[in-house]
Amino acid sequence: MKLIGSLSNPHVRKARIVLAEKKIEYELELLPSDNQDAVSADCNPLGCLPVLALDDGTPIFDARVIVEYVDNTSPNNKLFPAANRARTEVKRWEAVADGLLDAVELEHQESARPARGRRTAVIRRQQEKISHCLAFMEQNLGEQAFCTGKFLTLADLAVGTALEFLLFRLPNLEWRKTHPHLARLHAKLEQRPSFRDTAFQEI
Repeated sequence: MKLIGSLSNPHVRKARIVLAEKKIEYELELLPSDNQDAVSADCNPLGCLPVLALDDGTPIFDARVIVEYVDNTSPNNKLFPAANRARTEVKRWEAVADGLLDAVELEHQESARPARGRRTAVIRRQQEKISHCLAFMEQNLGEQAFCTGKFLTLADLAVGTALEFLLFRLPNLEWRKTHPHLARLHAKLEQRPSFRDTAFQEI
């Protein structure tokens, strides 16, 4: 398998983390950070990253589709529960985490505009989304060891990816002081090789 991606794209990193947790070998084909939309329509008609190219040439796109496919390719270290309610809970966490990282990226992009063209209403809206997502995750995590209870799932990997992206793009936002449960989970995930070996880079 070959994963097409970028070292600064959070959706790519989530896929890489899942591949590492599942201990699946793959080739990583990198695209420049400033040219992430240069994906051919043959690979992904949406033109975005990541894309997982299977050995038979079939492209799989959208990180949420990729990670679920990868989890089903190997029985070890299952990240998605089989039961419908439990599986839905994992997907709910993933949806909030993906919403957080999307808001972070939009806020970062808008803030990088020249002052005269910067849309403060857009920035304010993304900041509100970030705040709401963090509050939701903090409250629902509580004292649990992991997002859905005692065991690591895709929910934790998605949340960890989003929190890492928040630190990468908005390092001055001191969320760890006001969200101690998330800070604890983040510190635990940071120690895993899957996170250490896939750190964000602007290349």
